[in-house]
Amino acid sequence: MTVLEDRIAMAESDDTRWLDDMFERLEKMPVPEGFKVEIVEGTVYMSPQRNAHWQFIRMLLWALEDRFGRRAQVLSGVRIDFPGHRNGLAPDVAKLRDDAAPDAKGRWSPEDVEFVAEVISKDTARNDYGPKKTAYALAEVPVCLIVDPYLGKCRLFTQPKDGDYLTDTAVTFGGEVDMTTSLGLTLKTDDFLRD
Repeated sequence: MTVLEDRIAMAESDDTRWLDDMFERLEKMPVPEGFKVEIVEGTVYMSPQRNAHWQFIRMLLWALEDRFGRRAQVLSGVRIDFPGHRNGLAPDVAKLRDDAAPDAKGRWSPEDVEFVAEVISKDTARNDYGPKKTAYALAEVPVCLIVDPYLGKCRLFTQPKDGDYLTDTAVTFGGEVDMTTSLGLTLKTDDFLRD
């Protein structure tokens, strides 16, 4: 191992310990039911799960189940520690590789994530388009989808490289999001409604 690799491993270890401590404290707090809690670049965000937000998540889950079956490893709102400074993220939807398995602490590895989707909330949109998308690209998640009910569009990001995505495709609600080459899925957005 090189000195750089040692420093990276030590930094990741320190971030993981810090994230574990913070999430343990958050679990003891009276967080209202229906709120999603995640840590983005060391800042805690709690956002309410609105009905419209959940309906988009459900449509994404159904599309993944229709394509990959009910036994596909699909998560919603589950902590995954992504690269970057103190990123304990809880993607709205994450599809894992079929052979993915949690570690000894029951946590999933970002390297196992094949697809991630975020549904925009007004208060946290800058995170979804900014540091979270960057963290997904750093982890080389092949497909990142952002559903924006305020603009009435989906943004599909593919081909991660150096903390960014080389491909950015916008699809207006009512169109089809073509993920056939990267995920083997075409997402129909006929039922997606603007907020």
